[in-house]
Amino acid sequence: MLLKIFFFIVIFLELLSGNTLNKDYYVNSNDINLSQIIPHVNSDAVLFSFEQGKYTKRVKSKDLIKDLKSYGYGTYTSKSNYIKFTKKSPIDTSKIKKYIKDFYKKIYPSIDIKQIFIMPRTYIESLPHEYLINIQKKNSLYNHGTLYIKTKQQKKIFFDYTIDANVDVYVAKNNIKRDTELSAINCVKKSIILDKFRATPLQNLKNNAVQTKISIRHGNIITLRDIRKLSVVKRGSFVTTILNSDGMSLSFSAKAETEGMLGDIITVQKSDGKKIKVRVTGRNMAEVQ
Repeated sequence: MLLKIFFFIVIFLELLSGNTLNKDYYVNSNDINLSQIIPHVNSDAVLFSFEQGKYTKRVKSKDLIKDLKSYGYGTYTSKSNYIKFTKKSPIDTSKIKKYIKDFYKKIYPSIDIKQIFIMPRTYIESLPHEYLINIQKKNSLYNHGTLYIKTKQQKKIFFDYTIDANVDVYVAKNNIKRDTELSAINCVKKSIILDKFRATPLQNLKNNAVQTKISIRHGNIITLRDIRKLSVVKRGSFVTTILNSDGMSLSFSAKAETEGMLGDIITVQKSDGKKIKVRVTGRNMAEVQ
């Protein structure tokens, strides 16, 4: 029994101390060296080379692990059957990176971008002098994606990219019912790693009077899909209505026929039964159009 326990402990410690190989590696030369997989090796060696005219190479994980073991690195494992090596293109992608940065900043004004990694789908020696960059809006929901540049000759060159960043979101403190005003009472602002969102998260609550369109469960991220402008006039409520005419203001109370948000045009009924159109200016406040 003790021997079995010792055996499991040894296996556990070996797994704990092991390293997992990446599925993809990017290199700068025609040779794939040991140091490109394991940084700071004592003695470097060439493991593989790209074939003439080829810029990618797939290697069986078990073969690579066997090679690493022969060089004294026997704790490596892999979650995939193959490891792909790609030769980096010698191009300046700073313009494209800036475009990606500006694109995400429009969606997430307070985003904290740490790094952007970009790679062309195919090996290219150089970029054209002039080109347009295209990225789909839905890409902002993810920390990775694909974009393309279009040359004057209408040729498209595709790139894959990954962005390492933190973004601000609002999370429900508790279960929030539908048509509830959002505030510091029921939600809290948090900074999280940009990974994957079902919809664009709410970024700024301070300057927005909003309410929920659906019920939101405790701990869920609040998105723009879940909210709408705050309804400041409820149907059936009495609204203080202002009539401005010839430099004079007259106020009276009228009953709202429908609910309304700031700036909405709604119908109210005066005490004499007459119905008029008014514009919502505040909570239970309006002015005659």
